[in-house]
Amino acid sequence: MKAMLLKRALQLVTVVWGVGTLTFILMRSLPGDMAYRIAASRYGQDNVNSEAAALVREELSLDQGAFAAYWHWLLDLLQLNLGHSLVSGAPVTEIVNHMLGHSLLLALAGLLVSILIAVPVGLLCAWRGNPLDSVFMGLSSLIRAIPVFVLGVVFILLFALHWNWFPVAGFGTPAHLVLPALTLALSLAAVSNRVVRDSAKHTFQAAFYQFSKVKGLSAWQTFRRHGARNIAVPVVAFFGIQLVSMIEGIVMIESLFSWPGIGHGLAHAIFARDIPVIQGAALVMGILFVALNTLVDMLCLWIDPRGVRQS
Repeated sequence: MKAMLLKRALQLVTVVWGVGTLTFILMRSLPGDMAYRIAASRYGQDNVNSEAAALVREELSLDQGAFAAYWHWLLDLLQLNLGHSLVSGAPVTEIVNHMLGHSLLLALAGLLVSILIAVPVGLLCAWRGNPLDSVFMGLSSLIRAIPVFVLGVVFILLFALHWNWFPVAGFGTPAHLVLPALTLALSLAAVSNRVVRDSAKHTFQAAFYQFSKVKGLSAWQTFRRHGARNIAVPVVAFFGIQLVSMIEGIVMIESLFSWPGIGHGLAHAIFARDIPVIQGAALVMGILFVALNTLVDMLCLWIDPRGVRQS
């Protein structure tokens, strides 16, 4: 356990440095005048001229060399100072904290709904087999083949515009969370239910599971004592891998539904060339990814019945 935590800590340092450096290089490599883009975000596209861009360039010291700017950023990072937004002037820490709360709410809601869908469907397919298995697996393949933003557009057309059940976009009430969370959940469940089904089928056919039935245990007792943990280990590990898809899906879903999370804010910051906000959001997403993977690894060690017996 200690070795794993030390390895994750080193990975975290590498991720923070790598993500920040790569973001800095990519934003500096974009074509166009950075000062003009920032001035347009501040004052509006119609109110920008060369004089306004020159004032922004002088105020933010955008004419300094790339190496000097990178060195200043690295020193601030070592002091845990993410700087201020080039557009609004607000501290990046406050901006990212505000966006992170909304992103975590959406992610947790989507993950919970996906578990409520994937686990019963996967167990049912493994237990009953064909033809139910073929129907659900075919439906899962169809949903997975649809890009997540297309799935979101379909939900908007049906549930928001046609039936008028939920708001089209925005936030503020529980109803605003339903469509983006459902879009994310179905995209996740379309893959995770296959993992649940394969893991459950492998466990149900294992010799130790069949022998537990011979001992006279009921179906529920057999599943609770010998099935649940063995099925859960690969499923939980897969959810750790699926975090990449979740982060990718959140970025697109937040932009589609105007949900004020990190993905939505990151898209606006890129258009505005707001480098401190971009770096801060990217760093938080990288840190969150490493932290969640560490949590998943620890959970797998706790769930694994082999680890329980060894302890």
